[in-house]
Amino acid sequence: MMLPTRTPEKSYHSLEELHQRKEELAAQIRQDNDRFGTLWKSVFSATKDGTKGEMIANIVSHSVTAIDAFLLVRKLMKNYGFLFGRKRK
Repeated sequence: MMLPTRTPEKSYHSLEELHQRKEELAAQIRQDNDRFGTLWKSVFSATKDGTKGEMIANIVSHSVTAIDAFLLVRKLMKNYGFLFGRKRK
């Protein structure tokens, strides 16, 4: 199965048209790069907890998630540990 090839959308008849299209694409790439940069920073930026109640709620939420992950791994290792090199009892 071959992937479809992309055909040019427009044919260019002069070097000036080609340079104009190149500038349009460069501007679009810069705009997309700025947008992705902003989104990337928002994903990894630290959130500021406003009050002590929010901070405690955040700590409890993270603790519950960590405990849940630990219990899941423990259960998987108990049932499917032989896949990871542990012998079955």
